[in-house]
Amino acid sequence: MYVWVVCYLGLFDMSVVEPVAAKLVEIFSGVPAPVFPLLLITIVAVVLERLITRYLSGFSNRVKLEPNTTNKLVLTFRLLILIGALVAVSRVGGLPSELIVTFSTVSAATLGFASQKTIGNFIAGLYLLAARPFKVGDYVKIGTVEGVAQEITLNYAKLRTVGNNIVSVSNLQMLECDITNYLYRTTPQGNIYCYTFELGLDHTVPIEIITEIFNTILGQYTQHPKKPFYTLTRTTAVERVYTIYFYTTETNEIYKTRSQIAHQIYNLWDKERTNIKNQK
Repeated sequence: MYVWVVCYLGLFDMSVVEPVAAKLVEIFSGVPAPVFPLLLITIVAVVLERLITRYLSGFSNRVKLEPNTTNKLVLTFRLLILIGALVAVSRVGGLPSELIVTFSTVSAATLGFASQKTIGNFIAGLYLLAARPFKVGDYVKIGTVEGVAQEITLNYAKLRTVGNNIVSVSNLQMLECDITNYLYRTTPQGNIYCYTFELGLDHTVPIEIITEIFNTILGQYTQHPKKPFYTLTRTTAVERVYTIYFYTTETNEIYKTRSQIAHQIYNLWDKERTNIKNQK
């Protein structure tokens, strides 16, 4: 048990490795002393690599990550473990800490200047994977782009838009944009999405008639998981702006349903406007 504790802590605290190494030297007096710290560091690196790889594999299965993304995550953490092991070996080997710090600083600066956007995009991808604002299959809106998420990697997310086009949005862009996930609820039968959109109507038609129009049109969508509804979002001197909420289990039907509802409402609204103008 004592040796395993050292294996977990030794990579980060050499004051733990050295006393244990001395103890092992007493037991195995024929083996040179510097071998034991190096052996412990190697064991720690291997154990950490196995544990992290196993955890990442399970994590990727749970969140349904793309294989390419999982491989990049594993590779990243393997590199981090390797760098940590090299630093620990350098300390055991007696290299001055100033030299190690200088080398690390120069390397970081070089990488930073050479690939600032790439590294920033990669770090943003790690953050988004941890935050998980959406997953593959969700209907989302990122800035001005909206559609069904087709792929999520450490560099970008691919959305299939209403025009059946694939748009790639980088992770850095996503951090700077508002992300809207229209997922409303997850049920045993599947996901339910609540999509919202706005309609602007001028003041020509009285609000009582507009209320009847909305109730008539939205009352037709009884086949949806939940009855659609609307709210008066804001009013200006020119128009009233309403927000429509409707629910669906099929992401492919979102734009179709949106267009259908908007067309029906505007059609009845135009008829009422025409009637009012004819009466005058």
